[in-house]
Amino acid sequence: MEARLNYFGNPVGGKIMKHFLAAGKVLQESTLPATIQHLVEIRSSQINGCGFCTDMHTKEAAHHGEDSVRLNLIAAWREATVFTEAERAVLELTEQATRTADAAGGVTDEAWANVAKHFDEDQLTALTFQIGIINAYNRFNIITQQPAGSYKVGMFG
Repeated sequence: MEARLNYFGNPVGGKIMKHFLAAGKVLQESTLPATIQHLVEIRSSQINGCGFCTDMHTKEAAHHGEDSVRLNLIAAWREATVFTEAERAVLELTEQATRTADAAGGVTDEAWANVAKHFDEDQLTALTFQIGIINAYNRFNIITQQPAGSYKVGMFG
């Protein structure tokens, strides 16, 4: 399978991706824990059916020490006992923010209040943008049918 479009090989796509990658760097440097960032990236990618992002982010999370049991249970987090209360709050927020069409009204006040108990304002800001950016990446990759399975850890810097 070959992608419909090479973002980096196109002048417009390359400029846009440069900004997305820069935003991602800001998120990596934020105080939002890397474990939380990985959970957001993986769960959103699973929901959206983005094979490329699911492949990439599960490999990155494993490389950074995430446990295989936890990785395997992200899609079934409600029944899993391996996630903290803060992580469960993040997974709920991620699902509601990713499934906006399914959840009339978007993110509930309850979900927001639950996540706000665990994170400060800077972390909530980073979390909000983390969810938005991964959803955008998922859509780019789905539209262009980016193939999954060949991602190598650190491939993009």
